[in-house]
Amino acid sequence: MYLTFAWRYFKAKKSANAINIISWVTVGVITFAIACQILVLSVFNGFEGLVKSLYGSFYADIKIIPARGKTFTLTSTQLALIKQQPGISAISLIAEEKALLQNEDIQTIVYLKGVDNNYTNVSGVAAKTYLGNFNTGTAAEPGLIVGAGIQNAAAISVDAAFKASSLTLILPKKGKVTANDPMQSLSEGIVKATGVFTIQQDFDNKYAFTNIDFVKQQMGFSAEEYSATEIKINSKSSPVAIQMQLSNLLGSAYTIQSKYQQNASLYNTMRMEKWIIYAVLTLILFIAAFNMVSALTMLVMEKQKDISVLQSMGADKSMILKIFLSEGLLLAGIGTVMGIILALIICFLQVNFKLIKLEGGSFLIDYFPVQLQLTDFILVAMTATFIAFLASWFPALKASKQAIELR
Repeated sequence: MYLTFAWRYFKAKKSANAINIISWVTVGVITFAIACQILVLSVFNGFEGLVKSLYGSFYADIKIIPARGKTFTLTSTQLALIKQQPGISAISLIAEEKALLQNEDIQTIVYLKGVDNNYTNVSGVAAKTYLGNFNTGTAAEPGLIVGAGIQNAAAISVDAAFKASSLTLILPKKGKVTANDPMQSLSEGIVKATGVFTIQQDFDNKYAFTNIDFVKQQMGFSAEEYSATEIKINSKSSPVAIQMQLSNLLGSAYTIQSKYQQNASLYNTMRMEKWIIYAVLTLILFIAAFNMVSALTMLVMEKQKDISVLQSMGADKSMILKIFLSEGLLLAGIGTVMGIILALIICFLQVNFKLIKLEGGSFLIDYFPVQLQLTDFILVAMTATFIAFLASWFPALKASKQAIELR
């Protein structure tokens, strides 16, 4: 019933044309603000999904690292217990450290990961190898897979038409540096370039992969000593539940990280940027709220006689209040629906025709990615409703307190 009154007041001809103008301006501002919010949130969702897919190719679902220091001991009994945990489909053992990579006179620093044969089951790096193949070799004849940035920086060749580069890796040995001969704390090994991967610049310019036994041998690790353990879980399993299982199983000497926790700073930054932009765009709705206050205040003055008639027919203050609250919510509702429709049209055109391009041409895609989420629509609609309620409250309260004046 209240919306019926609100709709009639919205459509009815007013004595002052300014009321109609202000009402439609209010609807237009709300439409613009809602469309902007949904579009911005959808673009952030698109970038977040793209980044997660890229980083997901590198980071494992679960990673075990030492709580203190660089290495930990993981016995065969502990490994067997980990494999028995429900939801775990593959485990890979890791030995990693910074290393100096030399190709004749060219030198560069790399983050070297020594991996076992199960690594291809827990990570997507092998699938991103576009030159050569992901072959880490053996301890005696280790192979090296490098990122595309490292390949360019060190002029590494893996082309079958030419001789593959023979590279030197200089690694620190486990233990303290001796004052008499610091070079005794370093080891030097020869590896053969077997592949090049490309995922994202952060990885392409930084990481190289080789055989775990080679790295452990060069660094002086014991048989059951590792830098990390990476785990692949089943798609139906909960990472949080498996984290809890592994924490209870291994104890406080180990840190169990999910894929999100392995790169928490990136994800936190992306989310913070998303909500800051959302908050800024919400200010546009507050601007619409001022227009709404003006429109409803003028409407209350316009409908003073109608209010008196309703009061004489038995309408109490609560009913009058709800009628004009409904008027404000109606304005917000029309603007919200129009904004959602406008945003959906723009998103549809962007997804299918890539109308809005990214400048620079240095990213993996040349257009703004868009990903719609139902929660964004609900959040934006609730925000508009809340602001409309606040803006409508004072004019509606004023209308409800009006004295009966029948002449």
